[in-house]
Order: sequence, then structure tokens, then C-alpha cells
Amino acid sequence: MTDHSHRPHPPRNAGVGTNTGTSTETGLRDRWHDTLLAARAGAGGPDPLPYADNLLARWAEPQRRYHTTAHLRAVLDHVDTLADHAEDVEAVRLAAWFHDAVYRPDRSENEERSAALAERALPEAGVPDAVTAEVARLVRLTVTHDPADGDRNGEVLCDADLAVLAGGPQEYGAYAARVREEYGFVPDDAFREGRAAVLRQLLGLPRLFRTPYGAAEWEARARHNLATELELLSSSASG
Repeated sequence: MTDHSHRPHPPRNAGVGTNTGTSTETGLRDRWHDTLLAARAGAGGPDPLPYADNLLARWAEPQRRYHTTAHLRAVLDHVDTLADHAEDVEAVRLAAWFHDAVYRPDRSENEERSAALAERALPEAGVPDAVTAEVARLVRLTVTHDPADGDRNGEVLCDADLAVLAGGPQEYGAYAARVREEYGFVPDDAFREGRAAVLRQLLGLPRLFRTPYGAAEWEARARHNLATELELLSSSASG
């Protein structure tokens, strides 16, 4: 069974529903265009924008509530914040685009299918094989969010993906509510049990964030949020 212990939602056994505005989609398409051209490193290739449109359609699928284009944009923004730590920031940005491109909340193979999508699409889009392999590796790393020491690209992607845990009270509350909506097919008791298990596993990690910025700016706030949510879940279960 796939280990989802580090993911910020219940295990899979326990692509978003909202449409983004035109300006937001245009901004994301522009970011994809620039990233793909940079990843090609001067080599030719097909028009980048149909690939962006395909990915954006995936991120806007109706079953999504948290794993939406808003999450994609947030992860890309966090990658920008951490860019100086990465060894190949363009590969990390491409991995952000693909990391939840295939997403069904009731399935456990989303990361593997997303990585396989990258392995099919990126060579066709003109990305060198070595970069494609790195993107696929990074996407698969989001199963555990546990990069090896010295894996600077992995540290950036994982920290960017988990940065939502360090939001302010309203932001974190909205995130938790969207996760619950995404798992609307799971009964309340089962959801509380699965979600609480994930929160305990996260809180049991020696560190949530591996980059210096993430450790300094996000770690303490994320742990406070996780502990608060766990307390609320425990209270609602006993109430």
C-alpha cells in the first residue's frame, strides 16, 4: 500500500471544482510558457500553450476542492520564494505543475500516474530526458514528502507543497475545510480517524520543512496549526 503518512489529508483508502478567472489562467499559462522554454535550454519544440491548457483542465476537474488551480498557483509561488535553494528550479517548477495533475481522492496511485503523465508529455514538449527524469522523480517524492539529505530540488518541492500548513488561522481553516469537502464521500467518523492519524504522523516528524527558509518561517506555525486541528478533531469525536 502506498504510504501517504506525510500528506496533509487522510490516507487515500479512508483532478479544481472552482474555476479560476481568466486573468489567473492567463498568468499560469504565461508561467508555464516561460518555464517550459527555460527547461528546453534553447532547444526547439511545439507550442507550449496547449500543454498548459491540458494541465489547467486537469487541475480544474470537478472532484477537486483543495487540489485546484489555486493550490497549483500557491505551490508555484512558494517555489519562487525558495528558488535560490534549488539546484534546478525549472525542473522543480515543472514538477509543481505535474505533482497532482492526476488526482482522484478515492485512489492511491495519483502521484505515480502524475509522474507517468510527465514522462509522456515532457519529451514530446521538447524537454531533455534528464530533466524529464528529474521531474518524474520529484513528483513521486510527494508521496512521502521525505527528501534525502542534500536533495535540494526535493526539499524545495516538498516544502512548497506543505507550506499551506503554515497559513494564518483563516487560511488554514479554509484549507482544512476544502480537504473535508474533497473527502465528502467519507463518513465523519472515518474521516476524523484518518485525518487525526495523518496529523499525528506529521507532528511526529523531526521536521516538516527542510529548506532553511521553511524551517525558519513555516515550521513553528505549521506545528501549531496541526496541533490545533488535532485537538478540534478530538473534541468533535468525543462531543
